[in-house]
Amino acid sequence: MSATVITNIATLVTNDPSLRDSDPLGPVRDAAVVIEGDRVVWTGESSKAPATDNRVDAGGRAVLPGFVDSHSHLVFAGDRTEEFNARMSGRPYSAGGIRTTVAATRAAGDADLEANLTRYLTEALRQGTTTFETKSGYGLTVEDEARALRLAARHTDEVTYLGAHIVAPEFADDPAGYVSLVTGDMLNACAPHARWIDVFCEKGAFDGDQARAVLTAGKAKGLHPRIHANQLSYGPGVQLAVELDAASADHCTHLTDADVDALANSSTVATLLPGAEFSTRAAWPDARRLLDAGATVALSTDCNPGSSFTSSVPFCVALAVRDMGMTPDEAVWAATAGGAAALRRTDVGRLVPGAYADLVLLDAPSHVHLAYRPGVPLVTGVWRRGVREV
Repeated sequence: MSATVITNIATLVTNDPSLRDSDPLGPVRDAAVVIEGDRVVWTGESSKAPATDNRVDAGGRAVLPGFVDSHSHLVFAGDRTEEFNARMSGRPYSAGGIRTTVAATRAAGDADLEANLTRYLTEALRQGTTTFETKSGYGLTVEDEARALRLAARHTDEVTYLGAHIVAPEFADDPAGYVSLVTGDMLNACAPHARWIDVFCEKGAFDGDQARAVLTAGKAKGLHPRIHANQLSYGPGVQLAVELDAASADHCTHLTDADVDALANSSTVATLLPGAEFSTRAAWPDARRLLDAGATVALSTDCNPGSSFTSSVPFCVALAVRDMGMTPDEAVWAATAGGAAALRRTDVGRLVPGAYADLVLLDAPSHVHLAYRPGVPLVTGVWRRGVREV
């Protein structure tokens, strides 16, 4: 098996804190990284790099782990341009707009849904995303939810069953009946295609008792919980996530002190989704508060056609630094190692021997430029599983 060294790296972000004074980013200056097959086999200073068959000169630019986007909704049809335009003209966001996408998704054929999914995955890859999670949630029938998961599973192992996105229109007058469907026949059809189960625990969607029923039923089928929690208002979502050992509580915009303490003293990651606040003109999550309390924080795009139609992790990094109180180092860690923690993975989000060779080459000498130069297409190279794809 041939090996490749990427050398002349100005700053290599490894996310290995043992390398430099417990710095979480584990930065190495004037660095090199060696790839063999789909794995990283060596990192260190360029002058000490072993001989390899192939050599890539990074040209004094920065290299960091591929972004790990741990929250997206990519199996859908249509868009919601009119809704966005109206919202920017003064109409507030609510959970009900999801129904528009449900109707379009149900009407779409498999080929169209998969083409749409592939389009946004390609878009995300060009911006440095090498690992992604995606959900169902725009079908809300047994057949349509299972179809969405089957399509997603062709492209990622990180597939989430989100039958409990909102109550299906047909069950508007019988939410208890819909919860029974989500935890019964729909779960039975969807569980074989998913790793995770999720629920939108929010006013207008599912309350705490309903969310508990959904997540515990999923756990009984071998799916691990994650949860949309405390996005639009204070509520029970975060506490439920910690109680059920959810991998991630996502959004975390409206938190009590007890919520912050619960996250800080658990293995549940607080996944923040600044694209949603940007696109809805909502209050920003207080990342600084979570970090200072000791919680693990991830950043993700929440790419979806209604409330966060961006596939750009670099954009979310810039927002987190500008508007959520994060430092550039913290935001980059959250978008790489933090996303991996939200998926309970140790083989991505880091550049250490044994990890997957998922790398991003920036047209900049430092990862700080992701926030310093917002909106600039800095990603100039992407390796996924050891293969250069951008």
